[in-house]
Amino acid sequence: MTKQLKVEFKNVYKAFEMHAKQKEKLLELFSIERRKQRKEFVAVKDVSFKVYEGESVGIVGLNGSGKSTISNMLAQVIQPTSGEITINGETNLIAISAGLNNNLTGLENIKLKCMMHGMNDEEIDRLTPDIIEFAEIGDYIKQPVKNYSSGMRSRLGFAISVHTDPDVLVIDEALSVGDSTFAQRCLEKMDEFKKRGKTIFFISHSAAQVKSFCEKAMWIHYGEMKMIGSSDEVQKEYQKFISYFNKLSAKEKKEYKAKMLSSQISTVDNEIVKRPEVVKKRNIRHLLASGLMLSIVAFLGALLGLGY
Repeated sequence: MTKQLKVEFKNVYKAFEMHAKQKEKLLELFSIERRKQRKEFVAVKDVSFKVYEGESVGIVGLNGSGKSTISNMLAQVIQPTSGEITINGETNLIAISAGLNNNLTGLENIKLKCMMHGMNDEEIDRLTPDIIEFAEIGDYIKQPVKNYSSGMRSRLGFAISVHTDPDVLVIDEALSVGDSTFAQRCLEKMDEFKKRGKTIFFISHSAAQVKSFCEKAMWIHYGEMKMIGSSDEVQKEYQKFISYFNKLSAKEKKEYKAKMLSSQISTVDNEIVKRPEVVKKRNIRHLLASGLMLSIVAFLGALLGLGY
């Protein structure tokens, strides 16, 4: 039986514009030269992969390598700068700091999140007791989320997400907080999802969790796909790198990180050479900026002509 393709990344890039000060954004509107010199941080660079229904994929890499950027694109929280992302089904992101409204109570967040997934009042009332039981945060369920610890936020976020029954579940370090008992319950729930043909992306610093739960894994290294394959193979190579990296002195580690991060920074002109498909988007943006500049000049001229 052929498995359905659930997620595909094709030559995906994600870049973020870098501005030292807010006024630089305004100056770029009036200077073509400044726009050409604008710097970008390329968080994800030319990443491609395919994942099918029922597969669980671990994403590993050092902090700052682009794992969370990928998870946010998988959850459609942010869009790629260029490339194509195909997702067949509904996605749900579970992350410590994502998805919950700090000013609402736990109960209100349950209702809000369920409504956002298209559920009616009857469905929400039916699911709420199960979500509360799974989260195990006691009377805090009636308190504003801003009063929660990171572990409690993670518990509630995970409980809501798994009970909304998404097709693609993206878990970004959400099991790194809280006790081991709850983490084990979450892994058991994820295993249940796998058996039902759900697709899971699991971002974690725990090599043991990734190896035990995920059949496949990808190693993201400062924005680039370093390796993708079976979980055992990827973990083996990744652990070799970690062993090498940990043997470096503090100064050598700092120099290595600085070198890798600098390779992710480039000017707009350089990026246009690397990614010609972005030119059209940026040219449109520049035309709009130029149009805005001309409109401002025309408006000021009209005011001066009227004697203001």
